[in-house]
Amino acid sequence: MSNTTPWVVFLTLAINGLIAAVFFLGGPADHVGFDVRLLPLANAVLNSLTTVFLLAAYAAIRQKNVRVHRRFIYAAFVTTGTFLVTYLTYHALSEPTRYGGEGPLKTIYFFVLITHIVLAVVIVPLALVTFFRGINNRVAEHRAIARWTMPLWLYVSITGVLVYVMIAPYYQ
Repeated sequence: MSNTTPWVVFLTLAINGLIAAVFFLGGPADHVGFDVRLLPLANAVLNSLTTVFLLAAYAAIRQKNVRVHRRFIYAAFVTTGTFLVTYLTYHALSEPTRYGGEGPLKTIYFFVLITHIVLAVVIVPLALVTFFRGINNRVAEHRAIARWTMPLWLYVSITGVLVYVMIAPYYQ
């Protein structure tokens, strides 16, 4: 077991546990000093930036530019971390938003949403392990897991935006 394993386990449990707690314990706030309805758009923007940073990181590493690759990965972690804060804030302070569409779009929405949620849970430990292997110069191990992490993280960030676009008309 590497010295980063306890951190990965702790952060995975803390992040996913915090998200679960907010969904089960959160609720609408009477007054918070700002319109929380702005946060879903902020979340979509942050997910879009994460997508751009991940694609730029991938392009940089394909060109063997490790320095630029690392900078874009750091940027992706910053936007993802900021997303996590705004996402938790929104869900802690507001009523759940229900999808109001019908027909085939409803099926597509729920497929995208469910796969997004499941893979968002999975990406936490994958991204952390990949990150720690990279910053510890465990290149072969980093590459082996990054082949899975990059496309899954991209899927999660892209479908996060797609979920927002599909549900945005139903935000109150």
